[in-house]
Amino acid sequence: MTSHVSHHHHMHIRWHNLLDSNPSCPMKHLRFHERASIVGHVGMMLLSYGTGAWRVRQSMNAIARVLNLTCSADIGLVSLDYTCIDDEGHSYTQALSLATTGVNTSKLHQMELFVDRFVAHADTYTLGEFIEQLDDVEHLPLNYSALQAALASGLACAGFIFLLGAGIYEMICCFFGAAVGNYVRRTLIDHKITLIGQVAGGVAPACVVYVLVHTLLMMVLHPAGPHLEGYIGALLFVIPGFPFITAGLDLAKLDMRSGIERLVYALIIIVVATVVGWTCALALNLQPHDLIPLAGLTPLTLTILRLITSWCGVFGFSIMFNTECKMAMLTAAIGAVANTIRLSLVSWTLVPACIAAFIGALIAGMMASFVRKRIGFPRIALTVPSIVIMVPGLYMYRAMYSFGSLNIPTGSHWFLESLLIVLALPLGLIVARIISDPEWRKFS
Repeated sequence: MTSHVSHHHHMHIRWHNLLDSNPSCPMKHLRFHERASIVGHVGMMLLSYGTGAWRVRQSMNAIARVLNLTCSADIGLVSLDYTCIDDEGHSYTQALSLATTGVNTSKLHQMELFVDRFVAHADTYTLGEFIEQLDDVEHLPLNYSALQAALASGLACAGFIFLLGAGIYEMICCFFGAAVGNYVRRTLIDHKITLIGQVAGGVAPACVVYVLVHTLLMMVLHPAGPHLEGYIGALLFVIPGFPFITAGLDLAKLDMRSGIERLVYALIIIVVATVVGWTCALALNLQPHDLIPLAGLTPLTLTILRLITSWCGVFGFSIMFNTECKMAMLTAAIGAVANTIRLSLVSWTLVPACIAAFIGALIAGMMASFVRKRIGFPRIALTVPSIVIMVPGLYMYRAMYSFGSLNIPTGSHWFLESLLIVLALPLGLIVARIISDPEWRKFS
């Protein structure tokens, strides 16, 4: 048999070549190294779809148990080291890595369903059936085209900027800016451009398109006053919500390697996005002033509008994560309720913003647990998109803008505001998980 060695920098391991048994061989009768290789491949697939270390390890353990193996895994952001031991004391160790990372909640859902099916019916599975079902998941096409994902990004950012206090003109500009920016970023990802290049390549056109649409609106509609303050909203599609939240969950479970790597990954995206946004702002003479408060809205009207725009924002972010439409709509409903409660606490009570964020995340986590028990959607696919809209992207950008302008006191203020909220969000999900998931709350 001719051997074909991978030419990629991160060399692709053809795991099928490690399986020498006949496709009709029952899974439990496979050779030791074959069973161990299968455990690692399942873990790498889950890791590539953006889930945290706890879920990867849980699935690997589930597969290993039914194959009569003991598995110990050390999991990072794009790498996985694991050892499988059989009942005779033989061990098999592999160190695997991915070229990059991303989020695909649709494939994540299918993988969780597959693991559950295999654990329940392992005795009936042959090697050929196992490989076929894994390949079916791996080769699933994206649910949405680049244009559909771009429109979802525009919808999410338009809803986001309204929740920050902007009006219809800022929403229109944000829609087109974010849509174009995310379309460019998706194109760069499809061409395998590295992380910094794709983030910078998405943020810069988003700023430019926002200004162009704003100029066009000024010429055609002649609105009262300028509406350039909302340009920050056009950049918010790059918010790394998944790695931020999964980092907090991993650290809570003492998966330090995964948690720290995910946190650093999120910080890289934030720093690149804010620096590029700040540079574009200087070039286009933009400044992050306070948004003009909406006038004439009663509390009831404002609450209804917040529910609607929160739903739109979370739905848009879910589509960007390749979430199936039904799951995205349900996630949007969870996010709409949780985020509206958070905003109401900030607007009409003395509750600090960080405490309100904790309460909002706690509510989202409890609602997601309730839905998971009855429908079976992955909890992380419900919770993370529903609270991404709570991530203080505006505060982060203002902190970087102020630091870049050497306005240290103002920058420190916005940095601390954003830091407290960013810490509160995963804490809310952690508490919800401890309350609702008996397995997760234990360390054994």
